[in-house]
Amino acid sequence: MSVYLRDATRGRKFDRRTLEAAAQRLLEAVGEGGSSLALSLVGDAAIRRLNREHRGRDAATDVLSFPLYDPGEGEAAGVERLLGDIVISVPTAARQAAAYDAPLEAELQRLLIHGILHLLGHDHERPAERAEMEAEERRLAAAIGMPWPY
Repeated sequence: MSVYLRDATRGRKFDRRTLEAAAQRLLEAVGEGGSSLALSLVGDAAIRRLNREHRGRDAATDVLSFPLYDPGEGEAAGVERLLGDIVISVPTAARQAAAYDAPLEAELQRLLIHGILHLLGHDHERPAERAEMEAEERRLAAAIGMPWPY
């Protein structure tokens, strides 16, 4: 299991190793302890471009997830299972953290949880989906010792 972390941001103070360790614990908590994921920390311009190209929405957002497999798909023996890519906008996360009066690290972990759930096929478009996803977000926050809501 690996977390491939790429940080394309500057000037924000947070512990990248803590975020990587949280990602590893979250993978274990969702039953994907042998799987890997790619995590990119970017600025608003980069995530806006990705949001426009992949979702048709010309605006910055906080987190995007790009699954690389069908959640029901089995594993190939001896092949690393890369769940997908999660892209988080650190400036957006910082603004949201400030609005919640929360540390940036907590908001990054919240967005990581959200992104992992999207990789696993969860959604929040309909009320029933939203309730199920929120319950799973709370469970995963507890799994990494993060208060919810913070």
